[in-house]
Amino acid sequence: MQQESVSLPDRQPTLRVVPMPADLNPNGDVFGGWVMAQVDVAGAIPAMRRARGRVATVSVNSFQFRQPISVGDIVSFYAEILHVGRTSITVRVEVFAERNHAAPLLVKVTQAELTYVAIDECGGKREVPAEKVTEME
Repeated sequence: MQQESVSLPDRQPTLRVVPMPADLNPNGDVFGGWVMAQVDVAGAIPAMRRARGRVATVSVNSFQFRQPISVGDIVSFYAEILHVGRTSITVRVEVFAERNHAAPLLVKVTQAELTYVAIDECGGKREVPAEKVTEME
């Protein structure tokens, strides 16, 4: 499998974690389900901020595994909002792994797009608040 080094996005990661041995499948790679769960958490963070409250995942629009993740990799999740609807927010999450600390290599391991819906205290859909407009000086 080709491992061409890439660059991290020019912004702070939404989430950064290091997988542990308990996160491995029988082949020694990190479970895809572990990656999916972390992507869901990372995508929910900007969605919750934009919704100013609770959100629930309503769909995984796409999910592409490009490289395996191993124990010891530093895994960085970068999430950005793609679209805000009346009650929903679509987020793209890109995942990078920093590996081989003796000869550092950075690879893009996963990319996903998820849609969240803003929910009220009873779990029902609610409208996403209008974004604050700031005055230009």
